[in-house]
Amino acid sequence: MTKNEAQGEIILVTGGTRSGKSQFAEALVAGLGKPAVYIATALVKDPEMEMRVKIHRARRPASWLNVEEPFNVADAVRREGKPGNVILLDCLTFLLVNLMFRQELPEHEEEFKAEEERMLRQISEIVAAARETGTTLVVVSNESGLGLIPADRLSRKYQEIVGRANQIMAGAADRVYLVIAGIPVEIKEMGKKILNEIGRVD
Repeated sequence: MTKNEAQGEIILVTGGTRSGKSQFAEALVAGLGKPAVYIATALVKDPEMEMRVKIHRARRPASWLNVEEPFNVADAVRREGKPGNVILLDCLTFLLVNLMFRQELPEHEEEFKAEEERMLRQISEIVAAARETGTTLVVVSNESGLGLIPADRLSRKYQEIVGRANQIMAGAADRVYLVIAGIPVEIKEMGKKILNEIGRVD
């Protein structure tokens, strides 16, 4: 048994909207052959979202434990994670939407920045929870930089937060996959080689 198999891995799966990232993440989890826990972060507020949730559930094996946790994901990882199992978190971007709009957002830039840092600390807490429990954690997240730059301030702030959160998760991850048109590419090792070549090692 390798070190990663004993301790569990963190795997980030990112990509644009409708890129096939969730399907790939589900296949990746199924291929690990471990007891699986699915942590769903989406809040179902309209028929379109309800239909998306039904489609996702229909794709997943009935043996997977389903946990709905729109806010306190680190607690859910600590509760459900253990060596020998795998948690699929789908998705990080819905979690950030929930955290961002859980309460009225501050208008002043300094106060907004403080709120942003609190949200990003929760992402670091998820990483810490996975490492503490020894579970394998597969995280799905949208690659926010692939879309248009939003016209309004609030949407730009959200895009920036998602980008920073993805960087935190990618930095901690053992593997990072970018999914484009349903095709996954492992990018972390490739990125390490490039960074080494230019003299930047994170």
